[in-house]
Order: sequence, then structure tokens, then C-alpha cells
Amino acid sequence: MLAYTLFVLFAGGLQALAARVQVTWDVGYLNISRDGLSKWRAIGANGQLPIPPIYISQGDILELTAINHLDKPLSLHAHGLFQRNSTFYDGVGMATECGIPPGAQFTYIIETRDQCGTFWIHAHYGTEGIDGLRTALIIHDQDPQLLDEYDEDVLLTLEDWGHEPYDDHIKMLQTIAEVDMPPNHPTVLINGINANFSQPIRFSPGRRYRLRIVSMSFTYWFKVRLPGHTMQVIEADGISSRPSAVDGLDMCPGQRYSVIITAKESLEFNYALNVTFYNDFIVDIPGLTTLYHHVPIVYHDNAPVKTYPVIEDHEVKWADELAMEPRDKQMLLEPVDHHIVRSVKALPKDLGVPIYAFGNYSYAPVP
Repeated sequence: MLAYTLFVLFAGGLQALAARVQVTWDVGYLNISRDGLSKWRAIGANGQLPIPPIYISQGDILELTAINHLDKPLSLHAHGLFQRNSTFYDGVGMATECGIPPGAQFTYIIETRDQCGTFWIHAHYGTEGIDGLRTALIIHDQDPQLLDEYDEDVLLTLEDWGHEPYDDHIKMLQTIAEVDMPPNHPTVLINGINANFSQPIRFSPGRRYRLRIVSMSFTYWFKVRLPGHTMQVIEADGISSRPSAVDGLDMCPGQRYSVIITAKESLEFNYALNVTFYNDFIVDIPGLTTLYHHVPIVYHDNAPVKTYPVIEDHEVKWADELAMEPRDKQMLLEPVDHHIVRSVKALPKDLGVPIYAFGNYSYAPVP
């Protein structure tokens, strides 16, 4: 009874402290070079790219108004939010909504309810998201026990960034043979800028850092490691977990992790957070399809960077979501007495249009 009473008081406190956070995105085209290599017509909000992250707290209600100044429909999706009883705000174009017509606006009411953690918001009608309309959404946890486990909160966003609007890129892929395909692979953006010029993250001895890593990629994967340090995973895709020690993270498009890294006690060395950019379904071209970047972890401006021997992937203890234990210790729904298996595969193109099959039923994107 006491535990139930405390839970009710805690939940009631969240409701009392909940806020309505209003954000407006004036969505339009921007001629911009985000990577310093190619300038093209991207898509941003309020004349900005990257779009600033949105920070709210558990229990808050986010009112996100999108004003569409594009020449095509638009929708926005809060990636990872359950949208219980509010699927009409889920933002999946031509599935849960028809999209915001050009010149119109729409307000998404996003209730966080009992969700908290690391998410992101992106366009979900056509290719507007990969063309720039994406940003992190951080919902701060109100659990004092969790807040006591780290001293600072650091956000790291990872993006793939092309060299032309993605619609143009798709047209190119559909009109040339694979053997004639030019080397036109994306650039990596870390916290919105070319990964070759990554800004440092400063560590102070002994402090505990919650590093929120968001893969805002649409086509490529990322591997993230910090040699010399242990990552304690405490969240995967918006689900809080009991701390799990790993060496690295292997992240697919849309995936998010929070890890706690305890800084070393010495100022003797600086370190490098390694970010590998790769894709298994494209023929590997050395120096193009697998890229290696690093984010400086700075303890002291004049300290040298400590180097470590290169190790193979099979020697790394990668985070495994299936092996994690949820913080709330919610039990599995057992016993399982029925299994549903569905296959997803790509079929040969029909007149240049990719065909997909789910459970042996084909699907072609609407022209």
C-alpha cells in the first residue's frame, strides 16, 4: 500500500509540474552547404540548419506547429513516441494522415505521458527528412535516482548528408547501371557539422557523463567506441535499462542510446571517440563507403591523444538490446504459445520502381 501511495504521489507530482511547450517550425527551402563540399536546396525550419534540438520533461505536452512553405505535402513524426490514443498525430504520411498541403499549417499535440529518454523528430511524408528536416527530441527523466547517476548530459547527433536533394539522387540511381554508378556517398555530420571538423567534448576528472547518441541517419549505420573508457548503457530507444557495461554501440538508422562514461582521474591524456560510418548493402569502396571519424575528448588542452591498438569487431563487446534489463523490471508476457513470422525482402525493379514484399505480399511506393 505504501509503495502504491508513493507511486500515485509521484505520478500526481508529474501531472502538477507538466508544461505545454510550444514550438513553431516555419518549414522551407534553404540553399546551403552543411558539409563544406556541396551546396544545394535543402529543407530547414525557421531559416536554420541544423534545427535546434527540442528539450522537454517527462509529462510535458509538446505542441509542434509546422507551417509548410514547400511545394509538396509535409508531415512530422516523433520517432519512438507511442502516441497512445493519438495515432492521428503520428505523422506518417498517407498512413496516419494525408500530409500538410503547401501553404497550410498543422499543430501536432505530442503527449509524453510516461515516456522519457532520447528521441528525434523528422519529416515522414517523402524525402524531406533526409534533406534536412530532422532534429533530436530529449525528454528529461524526473526519476531522482536516475538523475543521481550522472553529473552532465551531453547530446551527440549523427547524420548522413548527401550531395544533392535525395529525389535527384534516387533518379540518378534509377537511370544508370550499378557498374557505372559514380562515387556519390554521403558525408557524415556530427552535431550538425562535417565530421572532419568535429567539435570537442570536454571531460573533467572523475565526472560522470550521460552521452545521448542519436542516429538521425536514413541510409547508413554507425559504430561508436571510446577506447580506454567503459560505456554503461542506461537507455536504448527511449527505454531505461539497468546499467550494462559495453565497449561500443552498433547503431542502425533511427536508433538511440544513452551511455554513462566516467571520466578518468588524470589529465595526462586526451582521447578520441571513434565513429565508423558504414553500410553492408553497398559494395565497399575503400575511403568512400566506410568512413572513420573521431570526436576529440579533451581533458587538457595541451595533453597528447592516447592511442590504442586497432581491434577487430568480433573482439568488441557491442551493446545488445535483447540482453538488457529494463529499469522498471516489467515481466515478460509469458508463456509464449504462438509465433508469427513474416519476411521482408526487396524484389527486382519494375520499370525503375523498387518493389518490396512483406509476408510475400508485394508493395510498390505510390508515384
